[in-house]
Amino acid sequence: MTDLAPLRRALISVSDKTGLTELGHALAARGVELLSTGGTAKALRDAGLAVRDVSDFTGFPEMMDGRVKTLHPVVHGGLLARRDLESHRDAMVEHNIGPIDLLVVNLYPFEETVAKGADFDTCIENIDIGGPAMIRSAAKNHAFVAVVTDVQDYDLLLADMDANAGQTTLALRQRLAQTAYARTAAYDTAVSTWMAGAIGDTTPRRRSFAGTYKQTMRYGENSHQAAAFYTDGTGRPGVATAVQHQGKELSYNNINDTDAAFELVAEFAPADGPAVAIIKHANPCGVARGATLLEAYQNAFDCDRTSAFGGIVALNQPLDEATAKAIVEIFTEVVIAPGASDAAKAVFAAKKNLRLLTTDGLPDVTAPITTYRQVAGGMLVQDKDTGHIGMDDLKVVTKLAPSAAQMIDLLFAWKVAKHVKSNAIVYVKNGATVGVGAGQMSRLDSALIAAKKAERMAEAMGLPAPLTIGSAVASDAFFPFADGLMEAAAAGATCVIQPGGSMRDDEVIAAADAAGIAMVFTGMRHFRH
Repeated sequence: MTDLAPLRRALISVSDKTGLTELGHALAARGVELLSTGGTAKALRDAGLAVRDVSDFTGFPEMMDGRVKTLHPVVHGGLLARRDLESHRDAMVEHNIGPIDLLVVNLYPFEETVAKGADFDTCIENIDIGGPAMIRSAAKNHAFVAVVTDVQDYDLLLADMDANAGQTTLALRQRLAQTAYARTAAYDTAVSTWMAGAIGDTTPRRRSFAGTYKQTMRYGENSHQAAAFYTDGTGRPGVATAVQHQGKELSYNNINDTDAAFELVAEFAPADGPAVAIIKHANPCGVARGATLLEAYQNAFDCDRTSAFGGIVALNQPLDEATAKAIVEIFTEVVIAPGASDAAKAVFAAKKNLRLLTTDGLPDVTAPITTYRQVAGGMLVQDKDTGHIGMDDLKVVTKLAPSAAQMIDLLFAWKVAKHVKSNAIVYVKNGATVGVGAGQMSRLDSALIAAKKAERMAEAMGLPAPLTIGSAVASDAFFPFADGLMEAAAAGATCVIQPGGSMRDDEVIAAADAAGIAMVFTGMRHFRH
């Protein structure tokens, strides 16, 4: 396998024409003959470049609305011919096949077409055939041919040529080939995933996954674990698409926690008022609404001031100066919001290690999304939990019905419980969490821990009693026994929201009635493992 390979002829056919004319001029200046098709050829000619049509190169016209133009032995022979084999060279001479030393192709914009909501036939027409075929041919023959599928690699190619008298190195061609195969794999993933959805196949026999490299992490969850971050191309507002205004690079755990925080706060529509979520280790340690963003932050902070230290703060409205000043009073890892004022940015500028991320909006928590989790030897695939409960969905099961104000707190607690690791117990009072119990092996322990945290905060804040007194409590799954419910009652909860569905529901309802507690069933659970 040769190291340096000459580059005398390039075939260029791109949908994304970013940097196209600059690349064309750079290649022409280095003595490279340009072959092209359709709109790419026109763009190059409009830029004053000499371009040879692929149909002239092959002696065969484009046809079938452009479906057949590069699917030709002269093209693939030029890409696949091994320059070191006499039999290949003889075949090229016999069949008038000229070598193609560089292929520059980016594919029909299938992903973008799907994202725009195009109909089935339009999506089908945007499936590229000739492009992936040529890419695979060139990548297979990378011993002699360079293949570029990403605009970001144009400069890399030209730099390699300049450093090697117009030739390309094997190291570069191998790197470009790997990128090329990953691109066609991701493209086919997009097509197969879309088609499964389009034909209603929820469990296709084969499923593939793809991502685009964004950054290398210093390490993963722990310092001995290597890690990297890839985006999925969906454009969903969040940590993957956010703009980072300041602070050091996000860590693996930062990204995980920031995602959890932003997805939680997105449960609360900005039109309904400001909301803030504070996350620690992927669990909320405080969530609140308020008349202002500052009030919402302070109420969320007061739920668990200890855990908020070094946490992640997510806001459902643009960050303002007053809230920024309150946030920097303690150490905070990351703040993410759908915007930030210049005054707020100026406040954060003094805290160089604090990361500020802004997005174009909030994620749509009702949008259908597929989630993946790797297990030994396989992958678990499921729909994202987009379940929502409204006032009309609740079933009052106790003699005492919740008041209108209690209903509001119950629904607030239910939204938060959806984002707390199971077993989850969430106490809420006046639109703010006042106790959160997460990730315990028993629901009783979660209720105890949440109540104990509320007691500690009451002592720290000099309150006469814990804020769980008079609170609403949410349980992410049913109470299997009455003990967890009674622990919530002992903490001062006056109303409960839970899925119901236990074989002991009657016992739990009777216990609630005996304690004078109002209880509603949702008929839906929110396990989060």
